[in-house]
Amino acid sequence: MAKRKVTTSNRKLRPDLNCDLGFMQLRNPLLIASGTFGYGNEYAELVPLNKLGGFVSKGTTLKPRVGNPTPRIWETASGVLNAIGLQNPGLDVFMRHVLPGLKLKGCKLVVNVAGETEEEYVEMARRLNFAREVAALEVNISCPNVAAGGISFGLKPKAAGELLTKVVKATRKPVIAKLTPNTSSYVKVALAAQSAGCAAVSLTNTFLGMAINLATERPALANVRGGLSGPAIKPLALHQVYEVAAAVDIPVIGIGGISTGQDAVEFMLAGAAAIQVGTALMSDPRSPLRVIDGIKDYMKERGYHQLTDFIGKANPGYLRRRIKLEN
Repeated sequence: MAKRKVTTSNRKLRPDLNCDLGFMQLRNPLLIASGTFGYGNEYAELVPLNKLGGFVSKGTTLKPRVGNPTPRIWETASGVLNAIGLQNPGLDVFMRHVLPGLKLKGCKLVVNVAGETEEEYVEMARRLNFAREVAALEVNISCPNVAAGGISFGLKPKAAGELLTKVVKATRKPVIAKLTPNTSSYVKVALAAQSAGCAAVSLTNTFLGMAINLATERPALANVRGGLSGPAIKPLALHQVYEVAAAVDIPVIGIGGISTGQDAVEFMLAGAAAIQVGTALMSDPRSPLRVIDGIKDYMKERGYHQLTDFIGKANPGYLRRRIKLEN
């Protein structure tokens, strides 16, 4: 990445938050993370879609799912454990009833898809080809709260690569692989996603954890274990984004404990081309708007005009790969 000289004249330029991922252009680098925003309309009065770069739909499966038994959400210190289990009405309802009612207003829609078998993922990818509203697919190979599928595909590079290759071949939509942090092979899995033809990777999903309810002296979640999200995981997620961004040639979308503009900028300095906000919505539904403003304020303070002026600036490995690609 060529260094941009900061001068008095370009300090006065208005920050340009347009985010070009190559396969998708966003009005700003913020997307809402899957499972935290429903299907968009639920939050429309609090977070206007025309203020966002995009949002990722609630995880959708081929057939309806009732999810895990309750209790399935538990607050922890600086975070939240959840074991929702991909509750959703299924692909038919999503395509027939949800999509026609969405008023995207220029906000890009990414559909998160999950399955129990390779065939389910492939079938969903094929059918979503016909949905003009869908800008990209985020393939969930990282959900820790289902008995089959999900994380089982994301733990090993070979399994991830085989599944993602089939999904990419089945669709004309760009494919984003959502990675799990619950494996020591996450860099290799990211490289397998790149080799499979994925347009980008997003990471991280939640970290496995549990809590004990002292009142009942039993696990707090009916599922026993759940996925930990929120500020508690930010340093861990940031480290994984840093390592993956230095290893792959495709865009990395950073996720994990982002609730302020400063958090977002840290992920972008580590090499994230865009970021997702999720759990922060539970305590402050308007947090995405504050994150966008925070990114803009940072750019003004530093005299940056474009996002590419600082993306990856803290990651030498990322910068070396960008220079190599440009040459």
